[in-house]
Amino acid sequence: MRPNSSSSSSRMSSGRRRTNRRIIQSQPSASQGKGLFSRLRARWRWLLGQRFHYAAALFVVCWVLLWFRAFEVQVLLGPVYSDMAERQHTYTEVIEGARGSILDRNGRVLARSVACQSVYANPRVMEDINDAAKRLAPLLHRSEADLASVFRKNKAFIWLERKVDDATATAIQKEGIPGIGLSREFERVYPYRHLAGQLLGFVGVDSHGLEGVELAYDDRLRGTSVKSRVSRNAAEQILNNERDAAAEQRGEDITLTLDVQVQFIAEDVLADAVRSSGARWGGVLVSEVATGEILAWAQYPFFNPNNYREASSSIYRNRLAGDSLEPGSTFKPILMAAALEEKLVTPNTKIFCENGVWRTRYAPIRDDTHAYGELTATEIISRSSNIGMAKIGLMLGAQKFHSYLDRLGFGQRTGIGIHESRGILRSPRDWSELDLMSTSFGQSLSVTGIQMLQAYTILADGGEFRPLSLVMDEPGQNTTSAAGQRIFSKRTTRTVLKMMEETVDGNGTGTRARIPGVRVAGKTGTAQKADHSGKGYSRKRLASFGGIVPADDPRYVIYVMLDEPTTTGYGGAIAAPVFQKVASRTLAYNGYLPDVTFALAEKEQERNLTPAQLAQRKKDAIYLANLAKYRAEKAKKERERAQKMAGKASASGVNVMPNLRGLTLRKTIETCVARGIVPTMEGNGTFVLRQSPPPGTRITDDSTCTVWLTDTPPLSEAKTPPSKE
Repeated sequence: MRPNSSSSSSRMSSGRRRTNRRIIQSQPSASQGKGLFSRLRARWRWLLGQRFHYAAALFVVCWVLLWFRAFEVQVLLGPVYSDMAERQHTYTEVIEGARGSILDRNGRVLARSVACQSVYANPRVMEDINDAAKRLAPLLHRSEADLASVFRKNKAFIWLERKVDDATATAIQKEGIPGIGLSREFERVYPYRHLAGQLLGFVGVDSHGLEGVELAYDDRLRGTSVKSRVSRNAAEQILNNERDAAAEQRGEDITLTLDVQVQFIAEDVLADAVRSSGARWGGVLVSEVATGEILAWAQYPFFNPNNYREASSSIYRNRLAGDSLEPGSTFKPILMAAALEEKLVTPNTKIFCENGVWRTRYAPIRDDTHAYGELTATEIISRSSNIGMAKIGLMLGAQKFHSYLDRLGFGQRTGIGIHESRGILRSPRDWSELDLMSTSFGQSLSVTGIQMLQAYTILADGGEFRPLSLVMDEPGQNTTSAAGQRIFSKRTTRTVLKMMEETVDGNGTGTRARIPGVRVAGKTGTAQKADHSGKGYSRKRLASFGGIVPADDPRYVIYVMLDEPTTTGYGGAIAAPVFQKVASRTLAYNGYLPDVTFALAEKEQERNLTPAQLAQRKKDAIYLANLAKYRAEKAKKERERAQKMAGKASASGVNVMPNLRGLTLRKTIETCVARGIVPTMEGNGTFVLRQSPPPGTRITDDSTCTVWLTDTPPLSEAKTPPSKE
């Protein structure tokens, strides 16, 4: 029975333990609450752990995608995007260096280049075409509709306005219009305006020479072109401009043989003569005998290269080299020199001049308004007999005459470097007897003014060929005649010059070219102009005069042409006075004109003078007396004017160096030239940064001025200090 009791007791005890455990679990307690929170915290921690893994995995995936995209952009598509960025933000500009300057023989600037701005558009980057047109129209003085139509073109570069003034460029830059930009270019400036305008020529908007010296020497004057890569933002503003300063080379300077002062004298006298005679145009050429250098090249009406767009081709045409005309009687000394050289005549050889009309079997030849019988060779030149020259031409013959003309340079270019006409000189086998006779007095051939100047220079230089030159240290090159070749002997040229002296000092046709106290050799010319229909001659004339001074020691040759005058057509009446004024003022300028008075009381001289010569000497004495009085009065007025101007200058600061800081380049040139100074520019830009000498420095005849340029105006401008005077 006991074993059974023990087993039952054990079952009872285990039952009680299970019962008690259920009772304990069913009763709430503090320990039971704490377990719930622990479980929630554990679950939350688990969730956080899982989120980190998810986030880490997502980050890894994104990181891999980004690196793949970067690899694709940088490596696979890199060249494509780089090329697109290059096209959108980087431009290749062709930058031309400034053209070289043109100077006269004394270093005065006749032409120079100054920096300026041109306006362009890139419609592809414009934000609002209509707004851009509205803001830009008043600045460029164009209509909004016109600009808007231009902007609608699908182009990346369009010129809007070339070489605008400084104020316009600054205003456009301040507007900051997207798609509108400024590009630096160079504008040609001629400080002396119309001085030698036809000879200098002009430059187009692309800085290429179009006429005159600018065209002939364009390769030397033009600067070197350089390609530059420029980065711009969406508003077309330059971010960086890496220009190779060493490669951007300025053109070569050219120094002409011209003398500004002699050029001014020639133009001043010529303008008065053309206006007073009613001529269509006129020209004056001056050369130096010893060197063959051209000192003056004047034409009227004047041509200002600064305003070449306003001039017609008839104004800027270089007629002295480009137009070939019949020379008329100024050609006669050349035939006479050839006949003397061939010993066919002497100064005293007498020739019958048919009493004014020579009726040949071809056509009648006349001496204008004169009826001469027998004349010596000297009188034929001084009185300009066509009949006498025609007979001398027949004595010389076509072959020999043509040979001399060919060696003198007729029918060919002189080689001075600019565009010129050859003229017309036919082969001697094409000459008829009438052609030979008419050529003897300057018809049946055509020549240029520069060819006549060369022939007269050869006569003045003793008969030795010397090519004319227009550029210093660069003698002219004639294609058929070599420098140094002797054409006439010195004896022949001395004889011809004495004959030409009789034209001026005797009873010849050129007495109005006389300069008291100076021996003058010259020849008048009155050439009929061929009719445009080609049938004979018209009533129009070319009046001319060629002269050499001093005749006993030639220094200068001056050739004058007045085309189609209306008052009178005779060279002795209107062209000879031009020579007289140009020659006397040129001699005075170079210190060669002596102060001479005629000794009318010297009985011995009076005995050797004819009544006509004595009367002329008295007229010369009166002229000299009046000239001396005029000079004294003029000097007195100049002194009074100088004193008056000095008083005004000291008060206004005209005689002191102005303050140029902050001025535009154009305004700087105008300010300095008004005070007789041609400034020297250093650097590139539009505004003056500093200057030397400083403001307030007294200006003298030898004063110079150098200014340094910048692209932006200085922030502040120094005030002009008071004059030390």
